[in-house]
Amino acid sequence: MKTEENKSAFLEYLGDTPKLRFLDFLIGNHFFDFNMTDMAKEANISYNSLKSFFDEFLKKGIIIKTRRVGKSDMYKLDMDNEIAKNFLKFAWFLTKQDLCVENKKTLQMSQKSP
Repeated sequence: MKTEENKSAFLEYLGDTPKLRFLDFLIGNHFFDFNMTDMAKEANISYNSLKSFFDEFLKKGIIIKTRRVGKSDMYKLDMDNEIAKNFLKFAWFLTKQDLCVENKKTLQMSQKSP
C-alpha cells in the first residue's frame, strides 16, 4: 500500500481517485494477473468502487481476463491494447521526469555545500 510519502508519480500528477489508484496498480503490476478482490485490496480501494467501473475497463480493453482459478476470474492490464500501452508509457515518462527533477535538486544542493 502506498502512503502519501511514496505515492507514485502517476498519482501525484493526475490525482488520487479510486479509478486512478486502480490504473496505477495495474501499471505497476502489468506482468501479473489478479482476481477482483485482490486488485481492490492492493489498489487500496473498496470492492464496490472497483465494481462500479470494472466493466468499463473491460469494455475498453484496458484489462483482459487471462484465466480462471477455482471460482475466480483473473485479470491484468492488456498490453496488446494501445490505450493500456500508452498509460504505461505515460506513467514511466512521469516517473523519469520526477527522477530528473530530484537529481537536479540533489546536484544543486551538493554544489551549494562547501
